[in-house]
Amino acid sequence: MMINKRFITLSVIALIAVGIYANQTSIMRQILPNATTRLFQSDAIGDLGDGMHVALCGAGGPMPSVNRSGPCVAVIANSKMFIIDVGVGGSSNLARMRLDRGAIEGVFLTHFHSDHIGGLGELAMNRWIAGSHTSPLAVHGPRGVSEVIAGFNQAYSQDAVHRYDHHGNAVANLSGKGMVANSYDVPHLGKKITIYDQDGLTIEMFAVDHKPISPAVGYLFTFKGRTVLVSGDTTKTSNVEIFSNQVDLLVHEALSKELLSVMRASAKQAGNPQMSKIFHDVLDYHASPIEAAEVARDAGVGHLLYYHVVPPLDIPGLEAIWLDGVDDIFTEYTLGLDGTLFTLPPNSSDIIKVRSQL
Repeated sequence: MMINKRFITLSVIALIAVGIYANQTSIMRQILPNATTRLFQSDAIGDLGDGMHVALCGAGGPMPSVNRSGPCVAVIANSKMFIIDVGVGGSSNLARMRLDRGAIEGVFLTHFHSDHIGGLGELAMNRWIAGSHTSPLAVHGPRGVSEVIAGFNQAYSQDAVHRYDHHGNAVANLSGKGMVANSYDVPHLGKKITIYDQDGLTIEMFAVDHKPISPAVGYLFTFKGRTVLVSGDTTKTSNVEIFSNQVDLLVHEALSKELLSVMRASAKQAGNPQMSKIFHDVLDYHASPIEAAEVARDAGVGHLLYYHVVPPLDIPGLEAIWLDGVDDIFTEYTLGLDGTLFTLPPNSSDIIKVRSQL
């Protein structure tokens, strides 16, 4: 009898499933209006509440990866969003996380490698249209940022005209198109400069070591008793350790020299000397996962968030190699993925990892 009841139950479930499948177009047409309305009503930034919040809109480096786009970090405070570097895919990931790109207050570039600026034009355009802005996007960075921004503005000039022709002033007021550069001299080692100070949020710039790439900087964010430091691309350097002292969240790049050495040898054996040389050349101007963990330990940070993860870790087992030895040095860490999100409540020591929307 029990078998018969189970058979009947399974049969009913199967019939329901077949019915749903056969009528899926009709069903979707019924539920779609309410679903899309709820989507447009959603406010992921408002839902985060007070405090400072950090999201990885790109956790990878220049090499393509399934779940780590080009480097991009979003820091949210006072319902405003501040973006550190904009790799390809960064703007789309913000939208997928339901983080309103119209809320972007400014962009802060660490240096001018293509993987850190490749998505800048798209982000500026999306921010302009999403927020119906009437002022250009402010982009901050070391000397050289003006040339970068001038190039993007020129490249997107026709796009801006087309947006205006299609949508008019209500959406695409031409006074808000493009970007405006804010350029700074890189402070000496052991020094930092304040480049943003509004509504209780302070953003400071300091030098990092990415030689032969110069200038290269990192940023320190302070808001309501909470601190976040974003390293940018750098070797293990005392300057990062100095300014990471007791910060709540250290967002630090890292590259596995072991895995890159394997890739270098494989490229050479495969008869590809160009890639072999590239894999060799990048070894000496990035920190390893262990070195980043040493910085976190010695600076006494609350949590270490790895980003700019190189190489891609899309093959099962590679993460274990990439992280080998880290637990012996510092255990409070997260290996970042696109969509990784942390919230730091005000005047607290809590560091809360929020489930990603990606």
